[in-house]
Amino acid sequence: MQNKKSFLLMLTLTIITIFALVGCSGQSSKEEEVEKEPATSTETETDSQYPITIKHALGEAVIEAKPERVVTIQWGNQDVALALGVVPVGFSAANFGVQDDSGLLPWTKEKLDELGATDPNVFQDTDGLDFEAISDANPDVILAAYSGITAEDYETLTQIAPVVAYPTAPWATTWREQVELNAQGMGMKEEGEQLIKDIESLIDEKLSAYPQIEGKKVVWVNFSADDLSQLHIYTPIDSRVSFLEELGLTYPESVTELITDPSSYSLKLSAENVEALFDADIIVGYGDDALYETIKADPLLGKIPAVERGSVAFITSDTPLVAAGTPNPLSIAYTIDEYLELIGGAIDKIEE
Repeated sequence: MQNKKSFLLMLTLTIITIFALVGCSGQSSKEEEVEKEPATSTETETDSQYPITIKHALGEAVIEAKPERVVTIQWGNQDVALALGVVPVGFSAANFGVQDDSGLLPWTKEKLDELGATDPNVFQDTDGLDFEAISDANPDVILAAYSGITAEDYETLTQIAPVVAYPTAPWATTWREQVELNAQGMGMKEEGEQLIKDIESLIDEKLSAYPQIEGKKVVWVNFSADDLSQLHIYTPIDSRVSFLEELGLTYPESVTELITDPSSYSLKLSAENVEALFDADIIVGYGDDALYETIKADPLLGKIPAVERGSVAFITSDTPLVAAGTPNPLSIAYTIDEYLELIGGAIDKIEE
């Protein structure tokens, strides 16, 4: 009898132990499931970032997944990609300010070298977009935030890949907008935001040495020695002018009131109406000493106060600065010292 009771006691304890182990095993499985849930949730959140839709002046770009092959066209968009550490699988040659036949501006080449890209695929599309070369690059996205592509160009390009075009009008994209749009197109929005902050800090640091710039009135004027009767002026929506305003300069009302098309980046001014430039503290433009002497000797243009006192910041063609008037993160970092020195020197003439 005693043996039977002992046997029953041992059987009961064994059953209890088995249930306890099964219970622990079940609890462990549930705990593992709970631990796995955040990872599943994170993956879902990451996937939900796509598709990305970017609206622009010519329509919208719908990007289904993070692009692996990026193509940029026309001016400077490749520099935004490079500044974010991405080497485009193809990009347009720079057709202005290049001193050799490489199609590369110095800051572009410098960054390509830094990223180890020794043989970039450069489109020679000065006479029009090379759609075949763009297609052969097999892009996942085409970046054209700073460009002048037409509706017809856009229609053709969209047959190749989604296109990120300019936000409002051709050639009127600020450097910040270039970064914002192109970075979004590459699935690098946060990196683009940080790049903007970095460039803003650089500009503020460099500007601290030129307090005389703040509040001065400027007009960007392009003169032609072959025809001094007509002047070509960039308007405030042009990225050249918007950057000057970011440096603390302002456009005189005598010029802004002449703008009849708010979407146009330039206007023409007859030399007979040169009084519109009299309020400018300095004149900025493309030119050299010979052009300045020609303007100064002109009976109409020579009466511009900024010209009379020499407050003219002409950007010559034999310097990288000639291509940096339309700024982007790489060109700003490369030329900011030279640019501020040129502008600051022109303003110093006011006090002489």
